[in-house]
Amino acid sequence: MGREAKNKNGIPVVIGGMVLDIHSIASTPLSLKTTTPGKNEFIPGGVARNIAECLSKLGTKSFMISALGCDLPGDILLQQWKSTGLPVAGIQQGSNITTASVSNVFDTDGELIAGIASVESIEKHVTPQWIRQFTSNVYSAPLVMVDANLTPEALQASCQMAADLDVPVWFEPVSVAKSKRIASIASHITFASPNEHELIAMANALTREDSFYPIQKDKTGASIEALFKELKPAILVLLQKGIKYVLVTLGPDGAILCSQSGPSCLRECLKNTCFDGKKELFDMVSSRCPAEEYSYSTPYKGGSQLLVIHFPALPALVGRVSGAGDCLVGGVIASLCSGLNIMQSVSVGIASAKAAIEVKYNVPEKYDLADIAANAGNVYNAAKILFLESRL
Repeated sequence: MGREAKNKNGIPVVIGGMVLDIHSIASTPLSLKTTTPGKNEFIPGGVARNIAECLSKLGTKSFMISALGCDLPGDILLQQWKSTGLPVAGIQQGSNITTASVSNVFDTDGELIAGIASVESIEKHVTPQWIRQFTSNVYSAPLVMVDANLTPEALQASCQMAADLDVPVWFEPVSVAKSKRIASIASHITFASPNEHELIAMANALTREDSFYPIQKDKTGASIEALFKELKPAILVLLQKGIKYVLVTLGPDGAILCSQSGPSCLRECLKNTCFDGKKELFDMVSSRCPAEEYSYSTPYKGGSQLLVIHFPALPALVGRVSGAGDCLVGGVIASLCSGLNIMQSVSVGIASAKAAIEVKYNVPEKYDLADIAANAGNVYNAAKILFLESRL
């Protein structure tokens, strides 16, 4: 009872990178080993920061734990953060810190071609000691989100703290290389959101073998069923290591939600929510995505059920794809924190990603909640069970 009372006004905690993104957009086809005409833009970024901004614009405040330097990039990021009205107490800023930055190169279609990340300051300064100062924030949070820019030690400290306080954790892999940091924390993770390449890397890290290989889509064809068949062994590794929900993001093919809790998991919500005096997202989405539509019960006893649901992507005019995955995660978390169930929340995540794809920023300047709810309804109604199997 005490925990629920303290969680009444809690907000999600987001731990990870705040990064200044340098976006270089070619105006003509890219040429190697020479310059290409185009333009350079400076955009607030970082996986954790993008997710937190998305949360805010969907009506859910969050508490950010990160680090910035006392330099021009750091001042730009901190000023933008303050303009949102979000708490700054968890953001360490010091003259000995060099603000993290990432340089991304995009082709004329807005597709990411290459990127260079300089994010060592996140690993160096977002330490277990810094994170533990905010135990009270984690205690009252409905959920903690960690990104893999953190060191294994910082990830372990964050996840252990959340586990001790009975707070669910969302793990965002960031990249193929950093996704392997799941190895020591999988048992503490409730949600993970890898793309297919990160999924393979995570499965290899968890088994300590290189028995899983990248999927060759030209061999599996366009079928979602065939793609899932290829990914299933790796997905099972993550689920068997204790991760409750694995949300595999597939770009233009949408996403697949996987759980061993069977159909009954589809009506599950977070134990604690944070309306912050606003219920627009909950009310709008509930009217478009009736919860009872997926109110399954499980007839099986004593075993688990592997359930896989496919959520289709929405048609979009591509402006920039760099923030779409982060906004998908932000949309799901904001929805869960508002009291929506996992089916409704993933549908909102897909709708949030569509809005992000169509702008040139990592996160849209504003979300139209009516449009988000309408698009979420389209995804929700088109979602289908891809696989259901009783596992004894």
